[in-house]
Amino acid sequence: MGQSEAPKVAVLLGSEGDWAVMKACVETLRKFGVACEARVLSAHRTPGETAEFARGAAERGLEVIIAAAGMAAHLAGAVAAQTTLPVIGVPLSSGALQGVDALLSTVQMPAGVPVATVGLGEAGARNAAVLAVQMLALADERLGKRLAEHKRQLAEAVRQQDAALQGEAGRGV
Repeated sequence: MGQSEAPKVAVLLGSEGDWAVMKACVETLRKFGVACEARVLSAHRTPGETAEFARGAAERGLEVIIAAAGMAAHLAGAVAAQTTLPVIGVPLSSGALQGVDALLSTVQMPAGVPVATVGLGEAGARNAAVLAVQMLALADERLGKRLAEHKRQLAEAVRQQDAALQGEAGRGV
């Protein structure tokens, strides 16, 4: 990913505290060589700026938006309401309900305003990045090859774990 390359993906955080989890998303995008930008925008505290960002995202060359928020978690839905780009929501664990509220408000969107929703926390952040790469790879053979290699590496890691377990089991776990 060149420094001058225009971002293809925006990673939006509902607050600065979300960075502790969402930096895994940005790291994963960078691993695949996908240029991205990260912003703090709030559906409730900066609704006008959030809507303006979403409305102008495609014009600025963005192709996918990832939005993460905890508690009421309306960021992904507020963004999806203002753009035709695919939006991926990452619900974050916080507040009294430990992320259940964020999960439900991210996944339960009205018909016609979809938000692709991944799991809570860091695994969700990483999966959001991989899902964005899969979307981009539909029109980018280079990314498709990187995804295939990623899947190969995941499988190899499981094979190594299996071999280690089999060795341990053979010694009477």
